[in-house]
Amino acid sequence: MRASRLVQLLLVLQTRGRCTAAELAELLEVSVRTVYRDVEALSAAGVPVYSEPGRAGGVQLVDGYRTRLTGLTIEEADAVLLAGLPSAAADLGLGTVSAAAQLKVLAALPPELRGRATRIAERVHLDAPGWFHRPDETPTLAAVADALWHDRRLHVRYGRKDKVVERHLDPLGLVLKAGTWYLVARDGPTLRSYRVSRILAAEPTGETFVRPAEFDLQAHWSRTTDDFAHSMLRVRARCRIAATHLPLLRLTNEPAAVAEALASAGTPDVEGWVQVVLPSESYEVLAHGILPLGEFIEVLEPPELRERLAATAAAMHARYSRA
Repeated sequence: MRASRLVQLLLVLQTRGRCTAAELAELLEVSVRTVYRDVEALSAAGVPVYSEPGRAGGVQLVDGYRTRLTGLTIEEADAVLLAGLPSAAADLGLGTVSAAAQLKVLAALPPELRGRATRIAERVHLDAPGWFHRPDETPTLAAVADALWHDRRLHVRYGRKDKVVERHLDPLGLVLKAGTWYLVARDGPTLRSYRVSRILAAEPTGETFVRPAEFDLQAHWSRTTDDFAHSMLRVRARCRIAATHLPLLRLTNEPAAVAEALASAGTPDVEGWVQVVLPSESYEVLAHGILPLGEFIEVLEPPELRERLAATAAAMHARYSRA
């Protein structure tokens, strides 16, 4: 474990530069005293690392010092970050260089860590798509990814439900969501997301663009998906539900809807039931989310949803009560 921590400490200092002992302790999940002991161990092993006291001090490597990973190419270095998602690396055209990069990284590790990395690869596999989900066909993904790596503007033909549109896009990021690829790109001054399977053609325009320094792909995606999820919750129903069955809302309703419903839950009544406000994108979808809870939920309002569920229940009773 200590050897692994020493390597992690060295790589943190190499990538981040000067860090305080407290920052390193938090990152490595150890005490400040352990950080200082590890710094001494690295120094004794010949690594040019030192610490400076004081308010502006910290731990850092001698300027210019770099560890080497036996000559990784630029493409292989990119592929290292996708080592846990071999299918994603293959989709992006990095399958072969990913394998080469992993071999070089393993060769650079000391025997203890090399064995540990191999054991992890043998025991952990990530399968991104959900059950019963067939991945989209994405014939343009490699071209989109190539433009993304090199900050090249793209001319794309994009298929909407009713027509095909043409756009000039600055590709800023690719996101793999539940087995589906999305491109986050700048269309003029506007940031938009495009489903890659709907990009029918993608050709470089011959122009490059300057990537916005402030753009954070992870933060942007999180923010926009949250906004989209909440924007879809257009209707709401006030319901009574058995408190024991509240967790089952997660089985048939969107996470954003469940979060809103749980936040609205009152205290249980004498029968052990609570009132919640359950949102959804439509009453039809809401009815499908409520029906699996059967007799353990009751819609109080709106009346039209009560009538829909009553009609469904009556039709089911008539079908199943036939002799």
